[in-house]
Amino acid sequence: MIVTILGSGTSQGVPVIGCNCAVCKSLDFRDKRLRASIHIAIDNRSFIIDSGPDFRQQVLREGISSLDALLFTHEHKDHTAGMDDIRSFNFLQERDMPVYARKQVLDQLKQEYAYVFAASKYPGVPRVEVHEIKNEDFIVEGIKVTPIEVLHYKLPVFGYRIGDFAYITDMKSISDEEFEKLNGVKALVVNALQQTPHISHLTLEEAIDFAQKVGAEQTYLTHLSHKMGKQRDVEKMLPENIAIAFDGLKIAL
Repeated sequence: MIVTILGSGTSQGVPVIGCNCAVCKSLDFRDKRLRASIHIAIDNRSFIIDSGPDFRQQVLREGISSLDALLFTHEHKDHTAGMDDIRSFNFLQERDMPVYARKQVLDQLKQEYAYVFAASKYPGVPRVEVHEIKNEDFIVEGIKVTPIEVLHYKLPVFGYRIGDFAYITDMKSISDEEFEKLNGVKALVVNALQQTPHISHLTLEEAIDFAQKVGAEQTYLTHLSHKMGKQRDVEKMLPENIAIAFDGLKIAL
């Protein structure tokens, strides 16, 4: 399995015109953080988790020429706003795109992309094959996926485990029952928004504590805002087996 970090930022972390913060002015490519998303290549299958506003740019940058499924963690726009761009894969692969999400996410997508789900479709709109998932294992192209439900303040969000890898974004809390699904994970990617307290995201300190509790061989922190600071400064604060994710990072399992 090869996991590629398509984006390690958030809408509070993407470079902004006129911003003079240290992150925006940084010349370190690792500080150029697009919206959080990952690509998973496993057993000749290709999955993407979340298609934010930077989806097209991320796919072009990584040269992803095939996509077997799109999974969503939750319905916020920084994780769904790029779904329209799956139409390129529809054209190349001559098939509808399988989309996996819980009911409340699908309901939101149907509102925001009414033209995609219309009974009478305009020629050339994205074509999707909808798969409603619940908090139980499901199969995507022969690959078992385990949802991990976390809370983004009060909003339920799905993280996902595939084999020895787990991806969790937009988490503030997790139940003991859901935490057990992380037993034995070797590589973990988890959100860490900033160093100061936040109502709906883990802070750097909270993410470190969580990662150490999980005990994965390697943890990468993602969904970083400007307030997290520059890569080279933050990495000095981290334990040996915890690192800051960056756009384009590849994790081999």
